[in-house]
Amino acid sequence: MAPKVSTAATRAALLEAAREEFAAYGVAGARVDRIAERAGVNKERIYGHFGSKEKLFDEVITEALDDLTTQIALPGADPGDYVARLADYYHSHPDLVRLLMWEALNYRDQEAMPPGQEARVERCRRKTASLAEGLGVEPSPAVARTVFMLTGLALFPSMMPQLGRIILGEAADDHEAMRDQVAAFVASGVKGSQ
Repeated sequence: MAPKVSTAATRAALLEAAREEFAAYGVAGARVDRIAERAGVNKERIYGHFGSKEKLFDEVITEALDDLTTQIALPGADPGDYVARLADYYHSHPDLVRLLMWEALNYRDQEAMPPGQEARVERCRRKTASLAEGLGVEPSPAVARTVFMLTGLALFPSMMPQLGRIILGEAADDHEAMRDQVAAFVASGVKGSQ
């Protein structure tokens, strides 16, 4: 008789398999059969744990962003360093970059956020408050836009490597140089806007 696999282990295996599948194929292209096979379980376990493929995708995104949040401190007074740390994280986690791109494509026609995003909203509120405090200003839509732009600057080289190769040629492969230039750009830009 085979040993019984715990519910937590099954859930973890499904999330890992789903992260690979969704990063490769997105929500529409992902196949529940492949996720279940990769996780070594019956596909009915996916529905039992998550309810639907879309809810599984949302959980994969949530888990991936939770990891990012535990690894990268809030922006504080040094937005250049924050962008550099984010750029390094995205560079070493290309699956997260792809997941975020798939999420943007999947939810592009919705005016509201996907359901269950309250924790993400709160994380972003904390980032905005941290940056505002570091800059000596009150949290505001302008500071929130700055957080949004900082995230975009950190993400862009990992999101558009083909454009980097077109513009930079072989220099596009120098992650450290790109990270350092983006961080310096942010540091001078944020100081210049004060």
